[in-house]
Amino acid sequence: MSADTLMHLARDSAGVLYVIAAMLFVALTIIVERVLFLRRVAAGGRAALDQLDRLDHLDHTALAALAARHRGLPVERVLAAAARLCGPVRNRETLDASLEEVIMREAPRIDRFLWVLDTIVTLAPLLGLFGTIIGMFNAFQVLSDPGNAPTQVTGGVAEALVATASGLFVAMIGLLFFNGLHNRVRLAVHQLETLKASLVNRIAGVPHDVPAQAREAQTAFAAQGA
Repeated sequence: MSADTLMHLARDSAGVLYVIAAMLFVALTIIVERVLFLRRVAAGGRAALDQLDRLDHLDHTALAALAARHRGLPVERVLAAAARLCGPVRNRETLDASLEEVIMREAPRIDRFLWVLDTIVTLAPLLGLFGTIIGMFNAFQVLSDPGNAPTQVTGGVAEALVATASGLFVAMIGLLFFNGLHNRVRLAVHQLETLKASLVNRIAGVPHDVPAQAREAQTAFAAQGA
């Protein structure tokens, strides 16, 4: 399909194909950015949990040093908050509530832009259908000219269906990656909750003894986000 043909199809769809192309570009940009970011988040979360398990003693210095290793990631905020609370706060409920607040503040950053991808998945097929309807109006106008053959209508209808196909294509790509990214977000939040529980237990003085089976289960679950 030549560039001239694409321009012709875009004009017949009242510019809807241009909008769908822009939506595809936005969707791909969000997908690439979120995949790279969430991969870093998952790797940082696994590393932070492993490093925390290897610490024999938790204090402000140890937690601050651990937070410094994960700059720019959500685990840094959780570890930094734990470092601030490690000395003055030993009450389990207070620690849990304070760290939970940090996680809630980080959650919008983790799933940022996913609402845009969700909107594109819903809107793209509707725009494609709208473009097809406009294209079919133009196709049937051919019959108003007695000099045009009826076979020209079928060609116009076929061209009009390109808009619907384009909208469905964008929606399928967006839906596939939206579900995958949503699962990665869930795993990232689970990592933060696991880190919070470990920090609260250690700081509040609960013995740190993770059974081998539980450790293997945590590792296997976290590996899904890799």
